[in-house]
Formats: sequence, C-alpha cells, structure tokens
Amino acid sequence: MGLDIRWPIGLMFTLIGAILVVYGAITVKDPMYDKHSLGININLIWGILLLAFGLFMLISAKMAANAEKKSSK
Repeated sequence: MGLDIRWPIGLMFTLIGAILVVYGAITVKDPMYDKHSLGININLIWGILLLAFGLFMLISAKMAANAEKKSSK
C-alpha cells in the first residue's frame, strides 16, 4: 500500500520535541524564564509533549504496519 501519514508526522514531532527537550534541559537555570514566563520552562514542557505525541504516532504506525503484514498472510 502507500505511505502511512503517521510516519512523517511522527518523525517531525519527535524531532522537534527532542530539540525542544534538549534546549529546555540546557537552559533550565536561565534567568529569562523568571522574566518572561513566570518561571516556567515552557520549552522543556512543550518538548516533552511533542516528543510524546511523535512517539505515539510512530508506535501506532508501526502497529498498523504489523497488523497489515499479519492480515496479508
């Protein structure tokens, strides 16, 4: 069949989420968070959420591919 749309979406969100998690972890003690975002490391929080969503999409695409492979046997 064709390419499952969950693969590119999952890869994109996983990559962006991983970048945000790394950046948020590196800048965890930066004073800019106190000044601009009420002390909340929004990069780290959204990075974790995007990473989780991306991994969910990749896992569901893999499960669908396995189910399709089993049903075609």
